[in-house]
Amino acid sequence: MRVTRVTNQKRALHVGRMSRLRVLAGADAGLELDLPPIGVVVGADPGCDVALTDPSVSSRHCTIAPTSAGFTVVDLGSKNGTSIDGVAVGKVTAPPGAVVRVGHSLLQLLPADEMVAIPPSTRDHFGAMWGDSPGMRQVFALLERAARTDASILLLGESGCGKELAARAVHDEGPRKDGPFVVFDCGAATDTLIESDLFGHVRGSFTGAAGDRQGAYAAAHGGTLFLDEIGDLPISLQPKLLRMLEAGEVVPLGSRKPERYDVRVVAATHRDVFGEVAKGGFRGDLYYRLAVVEIHLPPLRSRREDLKKLIAIFLERAGAGHLVASIGGPSFDRLAAYHWPGNVRELRNVITRAVALAGPAHEFFELPILLRPTIAAPVAEVAAVRADRPFHVAKDEVVDRFERAYLTDLVERASGNLSAAARTAGLERKFLYRLLERNGLRTKAAGAAPDADPDPDPDPDPDE
Repeated sequence: MRVTRVTNQKRALHVGRMSRLRVLAGADAGLELDLPPIGVVVGADPGCDVALTDPSVSSRHCTIAPTSAGFTVVDLGSKNGTSIDGVAVGKVTAPPGAVVRVGHSLLQLLPADEMVAIPPSTRDHFGAMWGDSPGMRQVFALLERAARTDASILLLGESGCGKELAARAVHDEGPRKDGPFVVFDCGAATDTLIESDLFGHVRGSFTGAAGDRQGAYAAAHGGTLFLDEIGDLPISLQPKLLRMLEAGEVVPLGSRKPERYDVRVVAATHRDVFGEVAKGGFRGDLYYRLAVVEIHLPPLRSRREDLKKLIAIFLERAGAGHLVASIGGPSFDRLAAYHWPGNVRELRNVITRAVALAGPAHEFFELPILLRPTIAAPVAEVAAVRADRPFHVAKDEVVDRFERAYLTDLVERASGNLSAAARTAGLERKFLYRLLERNGLRTKAAGAAPDADPDPDPDPDPDE
């Protein structure tokens, strides 16, 4: 069997469904092939079904075969061993999505594809989300079908695209609408308390645990638990979350007795989950358990045909409904040409700010539209650096200027919400706090203890 590199060319349809193997990292990264029912031999020998050029791979390293329960992985006495999630294996049944390490290479085991054609929704809204563009109508079609089931949903998309609104709409339009809708932000919870906040604890389980406490999972009994920013969940807690999803039960911190609950889980993240799986930051089996239905929410810049309607919605909410009829002109042209890194949340803030600063404006084009400029100044300053001082001194000055400009713009874009700012920057909150303090921006941005976000996200608006 010859392994070929995947390209963007169209592939012929197979009769029947086949599982796949993808090389995520190593000398052969980017290679992908279908796994036949009998399986394949992986190794460095050219005669192997999957011949890798990684010098740390044994000539006949392991076998991988798809089964109804996942994939059977058997080590063939390799020199460097075969491991999954950092655990060496001899023979094991791996779940779909598992990442197998052979030598210095990472192999991802993907389930069979099943292409299902779903026509776009005939609706221009779903819950509080609005969109008439083809991309949003396709999203609505998937959400409508998923809402009628109890299947786990994974929502992927940039910050500000409306992931929480999508989760709320799934709950409101499903059979659990009369039950609780509980939001748990995996990125905002502190590392020391996240297990207690999610699973609960019993009295005396740790210092300060004066009584029993119900976790978010138990609070969502009979309803929906929305796990926001699931990509930020510590790797140490992911096995416990997986057991919770599989068995429908949790063991509160400090207890030995499992407690069962009836909960539907919807998760969301702005992170590249596949990349996190490859780096070992997210378990492949947990990803596939969450992504029974995976839905990608498009960014605002890819659905500009929705811009006028969204502006009208935010004008109405800002008490400027009389301006809706005059949407257009130079002000709208500026909005249409902007790249919207903060997506619909940023659009809402821009319109709200414009109305607040407009004074007695009577037409839309009279609104003072203020957009965030991209950070270009530090780059220009790098080009102007003079070599009249030691290298490390000059470099530190440039880095300091960039860091301060970046952090200032970052916090402004997040409207002072440090949890959202940390997610946008891909930083841990505590590290972001330290950066702000070092640059003298802490009092402006936070002015509170590191474990308290003084300006939480405001109530969500349509399609935020």
